[in-house]
Order: sequence, then C-alpha cells, then structure tokens
Amino acid sequence: MKAAIMGFGTIGSGVYEVLKVNRRVIERRVGSPIDVKYILDLREFEDQEIAPLIVRDYKEIAADPEVDMVVETMGGVEPAFTFVKTMLEAGKHVATSNKALVADKGAELIRIAREHSVSFLFEASVGGGIPVIRPLLECLTADVIEEITGIVNGTTNYMMTEMSANGTDFDEVLKEAQDKGFAEQDPTADIEGYDACRKIAILTSLIAGRQVDYQDIPTEGIRGISATDMKYAKILKRSIKLLATSRKVGDTYVARVAPYLLPASHPLSKVDGVFNAIFVHGNMLGDGMFYGSGAGKLPTASAVVGDLVEIARNLDKNLPIDWEPEALALGDPQETVERFFVRSSSAMSLIEDTFGPVNLIEAQKDGEHAFVTEPMSEKEFAAKTAAIDLISMIRMG
Repeated sequence: MKAAIMGFGTIGSGVYEVLKVNRRVIERRVGSPIDVKYILDLREFEDQEIAPLIVRDYKEIAADPEVDMVVETMGGVEPAFTFVKTMLEAGKHVATSNKALVADKGAELIRIAREHSVSFLFEASVGGGIPVIRPLLECLTADVIEEITGIVNGTTNYMMTEMSANGTDFDEVLKEAQDKGFAEQDPTADIEGYDACRKIAILTSLIAGRQVDYQDIPTEGIRGISATDMKYAKILKRSIKLLATSRKVGDTYVARVAPYLLPASHPLSKVDGVFNAIFVHGNMLGDGMFYGSGAGKLPTASAVVGDLVEIARNLDKNLPIDWEPEALALGDPQETVERFFVRSSSAMSLIEDTFGPVNLIEAQKDGEHAFVTEPMSEKEFAAKTAAIDLISMIRMG
C-alpha cells in the first residue's frame, strides 16, 4: 500500500520512522506493508532516503492512483484544509494530527469523506499517543457520555508540576520548559489554554454528534498562577491542574478550560509532568480514565499510524463518524455552580458582608486574605467579586 505524508516536521518525520521501524509488525497486522511514496514539503533534504520522495505540489499526490492514504501533519487550518479536502475528493483516505484543522473543519471533512467513500481519521489530534477518540467512537457507543475532563496539554501540566514541587515562579518555569523543549518559543497557545480548548471542542463534538465551536468555550490559561498559589494548594492538600472539561446538562453540554484545585482523591490530581490523562464518565460505564504520553514525536506518530492501519483494513469503505455540521448550542457556563478559592486585598469585614460565611485559609502573603466560598453559580460569583479587590481566583475541583 502506498501512502503520502504532507508536512515533514516533527510529527511527519515520526510517522515515517514508525512506518519504517515497525514495517514487519504493520505488514502482519494489515496483510501488506505501508510504503511512503511521497513527502510534501517545501524544504530541501540531503538525506539520501528522503530526498527522492519530496514533492512540492500537493496535486501530484492527489493525481496518483497508487496512493491510497495520506497523512497530514502540517498544522494550522490553511493550507491544510485545502490539501486534505482535495485528497478526500480524489478518493484518498486521510489521517491527521492537526487539532486546529479538526476543531475548525472536522464536521465538513467527515462529510466530504463520507460522500467519497473514504475515511477521515484524527486520533492523534487529542491526547497525542493516548487512544481516546477510537474508544469513544467504538467501545463506548452504548453509553451516554455525561462528562469528559482532561489534562490535555503537556506544557502546562509540566509547568504546574514544577511550580508545585519546587516553588518556582511562573516566568522561571516557563523559561525552563522552553529550554527543555517542552514549550514553544511562542507558548501562547499552551499557556493561555487555546490548545486545550480546541481539544475539548473536538471531544464534545464527538460525544454530542454535532459541531462545537471552540470560540464558544470560555477559556482561561495558567499565566495568573503563582508560586504563592502553590503554597495555598499545599495547605488545602490539593494540586492545581489546567483542565479542559465538558459536562452534559439537559440536551447539551457545558464546556470550560481553566485551572482547578483538585483534591488528592480526584483521578487527575496525580497526573504529573508532560503526561496527559482524560477522565470519562458514562451513564453505564461509570468512571474511566485514559493516561499516557499526550505529545511528542513518536507517541503522536504512533497514533497517526494507528489510524493508517485502521484505514488499511478498511480500504474500500468509509469509517463512519457521528459528527454533523449542525452547530451545537452549548449550555450557559455562567449557570455552572462551583466553589471558588479566592485571594483578596479587601478588609475581612467587606469579604464577609459580600460572601457570607467563608472557609478562611492562613495568609501566605502580607496584605491579603485567602478563603474558599460556598457553592455558587459563576454569575453570582462574578457579581460578588465586583464588590471586593480581587487578587486571584481558582475554581475548586
């Protein structure tokens, strides 16, 4: 079987490596090896093995009837969408790791694939090497998924772990993460929560069967988390994690990305370093969790090649995915009820007048009070905090 790779960066080169190193295993499981015939990239490569495979025009791949399947690892929405759409319309199956593409154009590409009797698969777009999408689509189809909550960004989880363990402040641990290659030189998508937002939009679209616009999901990153917050977390016997969460409310879901203070009893509280984990609650399953390497060259490439193997076993048909283009109106996040950990520079009398009885925490910094509120809606909390001088807030998980 012949494949093409569009984009030969970290993940694309990883896909090539997995196909080469595990060639015999793949051949045994599929019945035929999968060989790379083309690599689409604009750069020059001196590698004698790679150089003959390089092409500059994606239409050359689309026009070759020998190519059965195409891998897209370019990143971004365009030109990836145009290239993938062309491949599907040419009757070629596509596997991608591109979360931006899937979050923005997933429903449309699934429809195009269905119309041309090919498949569009994207296991690696959420959780890197962790298998979660196929289990949701195939193993848990008898369940109504009532909650998905995940640590789905390795950069932020590494930073939270280091800040907790070593008392390091945000800027210092960010530089350390960049020096070690765990964070990009422009870390905005990670630390502001945008990466996690796209991933929970994909997962919510899959369990709801309708398009979720990631721009409708309220998103907070970790930039406001400090070493002082970590001291409070230890007093509370909790850990701070950036969570992407989606919960069923009535006929829809309420989604959010934000830092949470998790108790030691929560299954996600002990997920540390660059590891990811996704907690799932089904109405029949109960609780389950998927854990593993959520990023990295080979773990992510392994998930992409897993999609290729699935495609190779079903070359003559479309693998259906229930994700329609019709938009899902998400529930109002302001109605969600939470408890909140609050730091304020206001007088204690004003805090008690505003919030009523609170669980006061020993202050870790002069000139502030720290406390945990009673359960209240996001809307009610916003109204109350408008009356005090707020330093910071973290939701209690």
